[in-house]
Amino acid sequence: MAAPAGRNYSPWQWFVRRVEEETPDVPGPDVQAWQRQARRRFTQLLGRLPDRVPLNVEVLDSVDCGTYRREHIVYDTERWMSVPAYLLVPHRRKRPGPAILAQHGHGPGKDEICNLVATGDEGSAPNLYGHELAERGYVVLAPDLRTFGERADWEPPNIYSCDHTYMYASLLGHQLLALDLWDLARGLDVLSEHPLVDRRRLGMVGLSQGGTCTLFLTAWDRRVKAAVVSGYFNSWARCATIGWNMCGSQVLSGVVASLDHLGLGSLVAPRPLLIESGTSDNIFPAETAVGEVARLREVYRALGAADRLEHDVYDGGHKWHGVQAYPFLDRWLGNVTPSGSRVA
Repeated sequence: MAAPAGRNYSPWQWFVRRVEEETPDVPGPDVQAWQRQARRRFTQLLGRLPDRVPLNVEVLDSVDCGTYRREHIVYDTERWMSVPAYLLVPHRRKRPGPAILAQHGHGPGKDEICNLVATGDEGSAPNLYGHELAERGYVVLAPDLRTFGERADWEPPNIYSCDHTYMYASLLGHQLLALDLWDLARGLDVLSEHPLVDRRRLGMVGLSQGGTCTLFLTAWDRRVKAAVVSGYFNSWARCATIGWNMCGSQVLSGVVASLDHLGLGSLVAPRPLLIESGTSDNIFPAETAVGEVARLREVYRALGAADRLEHDVYDGGHKWHGVQAYPFLDRWLGNVTPSGSRVA
């Protein structure tokens, strides 16, 4: 039976109407004062975090991939959790230089971005940005997020792992995205301790769920000096009200009322940030991204860093593009390209 006029029975419609009513805080004229207050709110949103433990990095095997070595490694992030990852080390790297934390999206995990499985939108190139960054001379760390790749538990076909894991984490007072961000921050520790990495030149990239993690981690951890957020940057009012678009691995309790994507990007400023948006991306619409990036550009301009924000709007769907991303990272992390030239 339909609800009477003026009434609503639908939890989904309740959510959509409530999102429309929320007004997340955005920077005012004093951006730096806003950032200080917003960082405190962000820390509160993350909630309970694990205790730090020794990393205990272990190399499980090593494969020569032509221009680089792919090490299958594992490291600890909390008492009962270890993270499997690929560490890609270019053969030509002889002294400390830039490194990238490369984060996969929903799908098979780190294997996809490191060229071990061939996936991607129909008619498009696979999302091989971990592999491609290593070929360009970066040391790359590509970990599996919780519920993906080697960290995926068996689930019956009617159970969605992201939501299931979110529920279990919440029973312990944790949030799945916050736990993923904790693991990724420990990944920055792994890179920082590597003898061929300059810890002052760390970057991060990611598509989709990897873009989620890149935006949130870069906003939280200022060790990330340049970032590429692909197929994600938008607004909660738009992307969260597209049916079945959000999951337990992408959200923090209360974030809609506190920090929109614009606010998270404003916490990244004035560090270099490039955003990729596909004109045919039907889950993170490009037209919304264009408007939100324009608002974010005003924040960067207020901080005297307008040249550090770029927006690559390309013809295509929900995929990694990379056309502007690689020169952008080379510029801001001081990478030496395969041709031997250093990009200032």
